[in-house]
Amino acid sequence: MDVILLERIDRLGQMGDVVNVKPGFARNFLFPQKKALRANKENRAYFDSRRTELEATNIKRRDEAQAVAKKMDGLKVVLVRQAGEGGQLYGSVSARDLAEALTAQGYHVERTQVLLNAPVKVLGLFKTQVRLHPEVKVEVEFTVARSMEEADLKAAEAAKLLERAEDAEKLLADTTPAEGETTETVETAG
Repeated sequence: MDVILLERIDRLGQMGDVVNVKPGFARNFLFPQKKALRANKENRAYFDSRRTELEATNIKRRDEAQAVAKKMDGLKVVLVRQAGEGGQLYGSVSARDLAEALTAQGYHVERTQVLLNAPVKVLGLFKTQVRLHPEVKVEVEFTVARSMEEADLKAAEAAKLLERAEDAEKLLADTTPAEGETTETVETAG
């Protein structure tokens, strides 16, 4: 089934593209979400007449999303959950939980915007992306811990590990010969 896209959709196309999709995908997702129109003569004329208006609203929404993304840049969220001794959660942390935590911090985020591939089932420090607009994504770091104190300890440990990695990179860069330099090895008779 051919459809006209009303917004950019990952792995499908840009606004205004006529693409061929499976009928179920169009009927169950694209049409109800108002992301596409059936590609027929009337809808093409309708889209062409409203194209500038649709592009303007898309640009406005993208700019708003970029402003929110700047505020969210470097955001860290703590989710407190019960877990066993081995760090295995008694439940799991899903995209819905992360969206609720972000909303509690003052950002309006739907669960469908959180790009969490699979539910988190262990304690630890994780990163995921949040799609604020089809063209704007921001990375969010979240910690799953038994308590806020444990989360602070994990954050401190992660900062120390990051600092050690940066120090190792600097040391490696200092000992690596510059371009054009050669290193000589001396063999000793044994």
